[in-house]
Amino acid sequence: MIFRLNRSRQSGEGDRKNLITVPMLPLRDIVVFPHMVVPLFIGRERSISALEFAMGQEKYILLCTQKDPRRDEPREADIFRVGTLAAILQLLRLPDGTVKVLIEGKDRAQIKQYLANPHFFQVEAEELADTWSHNPEIEAMRRATIVSFETYAKLNKKVPQEVVQTVAGLEDPGRLSDTVAGHLAVKTEEKQGLLETQDAGRRLEKVLSLVNRENEILQIETRIKNRVKKQMEKTQREYYLNEQMRAIQKEMGEKEDFKGEVQELERRIRKKKMSAEAQAKVKHELKKLKLMSPMSAEATVVRNYIDWLLSLPWYEKTRDKHDLDEAERILHEDHYGLEKPKERILEHLAVQSLVKKMKGPILCLVGPPGVGKTSLAKSVARALGRNFVRLSLGGVRDEAEIRGHRRTYIGALPGKIIQSLKKAKSGNPVFCLDEVDKMSTDFRGDPSAALLEVLDPEQNFAFNDHYLDVDYDLSEVMFITTANNLYSIPAPLQDRMEIIRLPGYTEVEKLLIAQQFLIPKQCTANGLSQENISFSENSVLSIIRQYTREAGVRNLEREIASITRKVAREVAAKGKDHHVKVSSQAVPKYLGVPRFRFGRTEEADEVGLTTGLAWTEFGGELLQTEVVVLPGRGKLMITGKLGEVMQESAQAALSYVRSKAESLGLSPDFYRKIDIHVHVPEGAIPKDGPSAGITIATSIVSALLKIAVKRDVAMTGEITLRGRVLPIGGLKEKVIAAHRHQIKTVLIPRDNAKDIKEIPARILKSVELTPVDHMDEVLKLALAVEDPETLFKAPLPPAPPEPAFIPAAEGPTTEIRPH
Repeated sequence: MIFRLNRSRQSGEGDRKNLITVPMLPLRDIVVFPHMVVPLFIGRERSISALEFAMGQEKYILLCTQKDPRRDEPREADIFRVGTLAAILQLLRLPDGTVKVLIEGKDRAQIKQYLANPHFFQVEAEELADTWSHNPEIEAMRRATIVSFETYAKLNKKVPQEVVQTVAGLEDPGRLSDTVAGHLAVKTEEKQGLLETQDAGRRLEKVLSLVNRENEILQIETRIKNRVKKQMEKTQREYYLNEQMRAIQKEMGEKEDFKGEVQELERRIRKKKMSAEAQAKVKHELKKLKLMSPMSAEATVVRNYIDWLLSLPWYEKTRDKHDLDEAERILHEDHYGLEKPKERILEHLAVQSLVKKMKGPILCLVGPPGVGKTSLAKSVARALGRNFVRLSLGGVRDEAEIRGHRRTYIGALPGKIIQSLKKAKSGNPVFCLDEVDKMSTDFRGDPSAALLEVLDPEQNFAFNDHYLDVDYDLSEVMFITTANNLYSIPAPLQDRMEIIRLPGYTEVEKLLIAQQFLIPKQCTANGLSQENISFSENSVLSIIRQYTREAGVRNLEREIASITRKVAREVAAKGKDHHVKVSSQAVPKYLGVPRFRFGRTEEADEVGLTTGLAWTEFGGELLQTEVVVLPGRGKLMITGKLGEVMQESAQAALSYVRSKAESLGLSPDFYRKIDIHVHVPEGAIPKDGPSAGITIATSIVSALLKIAVKRDVAMTGEITLRGRVLPIGGLKEKVIAAHRHQIKTVLIPRDNAKDIKEIPARILKSVELTPVDHMDEVLKLALAVEDPETLFKAPLPPAPPEPAFIPAAEGPTTEIRPH
């Protein structure tokens, strides 16, 4: 086979096309240009077959680059169509079966078609000749390319000087561009683009652009290398100076101080009683410390770690008091009421006096702000004779706050649990985890998930802090957590705690707390004695009723503190013998205009206005429900920022009224010509829950019949379409709220009658609780009619049978969620 190789020619010559049949060798990650002499290592069987075939012919082969170098068996579509026709100068078979071949590029060629050959690629190709015209622009680019390539060769030490000299002597722009392109460290796609550019002038322009770009990159790399070199020289200089400082310290005896510190650590390790794992760990770390330079950063980290292990109370414990009478006295001395949590603490003491070793209980005190959850935890510690430590979890969103950071981090410390135990100085303190419902989650982890191990008696005997990396026994710690509500605490965490609810205080309880605790405390804090100030009972009640509205006593204490400060100013001005008696009439003088209306319901019975009861995080509240009837087309409008459940309760109430239309003396289609508007005031506060069902139904019936609702009657209960009254939750808080507002009668579901025993006897003397089964009973008791029996025009249907299933009393309730 004879090949005709076209040389570069100037434009104007005749157009010659030579089709040749030649074996083709696919290349990976390399583009061979004409006039290049390149060694190649060939390992693929088909490629070796192509070389052997070429060696048996005229030693010519077409070199084409693969589009994807990762393909071991490329197909026709995976190979660029334009390549270089090359002559094989030398072929050498290596012992491992591969072939080393030295080739020289001759001309460009383009694949026209692939020929059938099962052993290697064989193609029919057309030789491509360079085209260019002699003009000043080509000459200018040629010179610029030579200059730029010389700069490139100086920056890139891999280009031999002989190549630079060869490039400087080239006149042919096509050969110049090919020679320079073969030595540029650019992407394969860019080199392939140059190979496919047949016009020598355009190719030279592209090469010049690439050379200039590479020069800029190499200059930047050079600047970076120089900067790094200077930094390394600076580091070496610092190292040399540090070595000098060590030598000076050794001469001055500072090395002896380090030895003394190590000996002190050894003495503490011998004296400290620790777990076997911790003992082995601390000895291993001390051994490492002895081999370190005292000035190294790692030595400081190891010293801190050893100090943390030695400072923890591994086996140091306080002795519990087992005197139940003394413990009960302390609890009653510190807190009024709160019988359930006090009873649970005394039970724990009783069991502990009978059992040598028991796991610490994990209690969760849930209640409104200001009822004494955190201070009760302090009293528990005093009653047990244990140390007390408190950790606030409000706003904690990092799991490392509980478990600590690993020592690989700079400035790493143990978690708050271990830090607090170090502060407690005993292994069995009363540990208060405050505001456990205020934790949050973000990308750093979930602290509530980390607490699962801490608050699980089956796991916390081997609590592993990330910093310590040894197990620590928390099983004897008495954990007491506090929360305002349970719905924001994850269910798995709730499951590990014993929930104890602390309801809001009654008015009488607040009065006694103020007289026995708050007033003496604030008098002492403000430098007053009993001879300087006295509060009448009515003055305290006036503060409770007209200046506070809360389930706890925190705001009550603030108002008492405000009065005592003003009295302290008078005493300072008039002498220490000055006495002030604070009466109910004098309270506005110190606290200003009353903030809340108390003890007054509506001035008169109103049509369409019913008093309901709601539960909030801060205790019970009254919930007024208004209904007006307007001309319209049967639309039910519901306002007051009510949730979905409460809106459904309003629809159920209206359906009940429509089903009772004939009995109530209403036409069956009464709703077609009217609109009914249900509104619950304080519209900025979200409200939800089903327990306002009977309240809404009563307001609707009152508005339709134009019969007023008794102003001293309040109610709570869920309504069904058939008028049944279902049980609700939070009865105690709701009844306390009714008592606070001097409501005389409260209508409750009959299934909640068993919860009445939880309500203080003082309140039951003032508030009459009337259990009801059906909405018909509610209307007879709530509407202001002379003869309730005349309310229904038609005979009532028989009472429905008792259902097989009665919902629990702790069921859904109307809830007010503040913003």
